[in-house]
Parts: sequence; C-alpha cells; structure tokens
Amino acid sequence: MNIQKQLKILTRGVKDLISKKELEEKLIKADKEGRPLRVKLGLDPSAPDIHLGHTVVLRKLKQFQDLGHEVYLIIGDFTGRIGDPSGKSQTRKQLSEEEVQENARTYQEQFAKLLDEDKTKLVFNGSWLGELKFADVIDLSSKYTVARMLEREDFSNRFSNEKAISVHEFFYPLMQGYDSVAIKADVELGGTDQRFNLLVGRDLQREYGQEPQVVMMMPILEGLDGVNKMSKSLGNYIGVNDSPNDMYGKVMSIPDDLISRYFELLTDLPEDELKEIKQNLAQGQLNPMKYKKQLALTIVEQYHGKTAADEGAAEFDRVFSEGKLPEDIPEFTIKESELEDGKMWIVNLIARTGLLSSNSEARRMIKQGAVSINDEKQEKINIDADVTDGMIIQIGKRRFAKVKID
Repeated sequence: MNIQKQLKILTRGVKDLISKKELEEKLIKADKEGRPLRVKLGLDPSAPDIHLGHTVVLRKLKQFQDLGHEVYLIIGDFTGRIGDPSGKSQTRKQLSEEEVQENARTYQEQFAKLLDEDKTKLVFNGSWLGELKFADVIDLSSKYTVARMLEREDFSNRFSNEKAISVHEFFYPLMQGYDSVAIKADVELGGTDQRFNLLVGRDLQREYGQEPQVVMMMPILEGLDGVNKMSKSLGNYIGVNDSPNDMYGKVMSIPDDLISRYFELLTDLPEDELKEIKQNLAQGQLNPMKYKKQLALTIVEQYHGKTAADEGAAEFDRVFSEGKLPEDIPEFTIKESELEDGKMWIVNLIARTGLLSSNSEARRMIKQGAVSINDEKQEKINIDADVTDGMIIQIGKRRFAKVKID
C-alpha cells in the first residue's frame, strides 16, 4: 500500500500525533530499506481485565500489523512493581512479582482477541531493566532534571500540596522511555494521559543517539455514562470478556451522542459510512436506535462471532422490547441457616448476587433506585428483605440473578 494510504488509515481517530511529517518520513525510509517500522505499546499489568477503552490503542496496533509493521507489546513486569503515577494524587501501592506475572498472563490471553499473535512480539521490560547496574541507573537519571519531572501536572500538584512524592516514582517515566531505547522504537502509542511519558521516550532516544520515536496518542474513550473515562472502578465499562448478551446490552445503553465516536474508535466502518452516520445523527434524520443496534452487532461480532452477535440482539429484543426475563439467569445460593425468619439485610442480599463488587456498591445502587426484587423497585437500605427460592433480583437494565435457597 502506498504511503499516503497508510497515513490515512494510521491517523484515523488519532487525538495527537508528534508528528505526521515524521511518521511519513519514517514510512518512506522503512519502505526504501525494505523493513517494517517497530511500533511499541507499553502496558503495566496492574489491572488484568481489559475493556473497550483499552482497545482503542490496541486496534491501532492491529492496523500497523495489517500494513506489515512490527508490533512490540512491552509487558511492564519491572515498571509494574512501581506503578504509573500518572494522574494519581498519592504514591501507588507496589505490586508483588507474583501479582505482576499473573496479571501479565491474563493480559496475554485477552490480547489474542485483537492482535495477530504471530505478528506480535511480546517482551518483558525486566529483561533489560533488570540487567542495568547501579552505575547505569545513575547515568539514566542524569539525563533528566527534577524540574522537568515537576512539569508533570500530577507531580506538580502533589508537590504544591505538600503530598509525598517518592523518589522511585520519578524513575517510572525514565524506565518507560528507556524501553523505547532498548527496542529502538520507531513509533510509540498511548492514551492522551500518557503524553509526558511518551515524550520522555523521544528525549531519551536522542540522548542515546537514536532517531526519536513518533508519538501517537489516542483519545480516552468515555464510558457508558457518557461523561467519565471508561473504567472498571467506575462500573461504566464494556469488558472484552463480557458475555455476548452483556456486551450487546451495554452498547445499547450508551448515550446517543457517543454512537459515531464508538463507530470511529471501536470499529472498521468505512469513512464514507461514518460520515453519513454523523450527518444523519446531527440532522435527526433517522432514529439513533437503528445505528446503535448496528454498532452493538458490529462490536459483539468482533469479539464473539456473528452467531453470538445475532443471539445477543435477539435476547436484547426479548428482554427490553418485549419486557420478558432473560432465558438464562445466573443463580446464586443462600443457605437457609443464613436467614433470620426468612429475611436478610437487603444490602447483603444484593451484594451476594455476585453482580456487584461490594456492600458499598450495593448500597449505592439501591439508593439510586437501580435495584428491583421480583419487579418491585427497592430504594431503602435499612430494611430486611423477604428471601424466597427462585426470586429474581435485577440491577440496572441488564443484570439479573435468581436466588436458590439451600
């Protein structure tokens, strides 16, 4: 494929690029030399479940692969022991080596859903960072000043507010930057929240006599609430391991003004079709539900196949259009000995469904009016609920659980 066509594909959906001219020059040079570009993404295995927000960057990597370039996934087994302080108001808890290795293993399984394993070079940065001698670390740290580090907004805010900054946190961007030196990266991808770290890589490559990498920053994807960054901790995420029915239902719940953005960042919809959708939505010419269903089908098919996507669509129509219960509702067991006069505190009951992560989340969902028991909305947290075998608990629009008393 000629260079201009490659550029058009590679720059689609990109939030910030430093710089397009450099990327074009690297593509031309690589083509003349008959070699692929080395494209890097660094990931610290601190959160083993990836969601569609993460795939914005991973899908861009896949585009590089499809154009014949080499993709390097840097699993931060070494940097993960520190944790990226980006955006944090306090020092992050360090991960143990066991936690890092287990999370890395889970990541590898999920990457296979998006990337061509045969064209992906998976490397651990401990293989070079762990080999550095103390003199090498001193030399590395001499190439950046404290003043430059404090240009980072999170560090600057913590310093101004007299909140602790551990010295080891300054090493995180240096180590991420050194990863680029170690593999001689031509391009590094990341989210816009990684800007500082990505630019450190450019600076260090110059210091070590290498041509600086192109920095390609992808936008941060909004979650189901349409406001906040997609995040598991906020509960506004769509996981790549979500079931087809859950994935389909979650996509159908996004605000209408995110439809075209999700099409652009999460699918391979051709540019002319994307333009048409944007125009029709802006002019109110068609019901957004039509496009949302198309989006949901497309996304579920990418991760689960066409049959599962069609089944997810049918289940959605059955439950939400026809008002029926899902065909396959997961059960959870409560022992009769746990009940007092056939009752249980409602917060404990909702937390026991396995649909929520904690009692505090159960409290929040009840107070928001998002919980129903046998079709009756529950809004009080200071009551004991009658518990019967086969009762149906619903949380939000898509999550159901059935009680089994043992």
